[in-house]
Amino acid sequence: MKQLNVRLDDAVHEALEQRAEAAGMSLPDYARKVLAEEADERRERFLTAAAHFAQAWAPAFEAEFGPYPRNSRDTAADAA
Repeated sequence: MKQLNVRLDDAVHEALEQRAEAAGMSLPDYARKVLAEEADERRERFLTAAAHFAQAWAPAFEAEFGPYPRNSRDTAADAA
């Protein structure tokens, strides 16, 4: 197994620590997961295909099922 040492500024480190905590993972485990996902060619191909699909079929989907629901925070803010 290879080791990688990376220097991060404080803001990036803090953001990664918060995301790791939210995921219930240690920072090294979270960083390993994120880097592994970025290196996965299948994931990249899937995301590219999903973006293409969404762009091509969004109008038909919205015509059939209506607009994408707004999240509850937006709705609550509008009601206030």
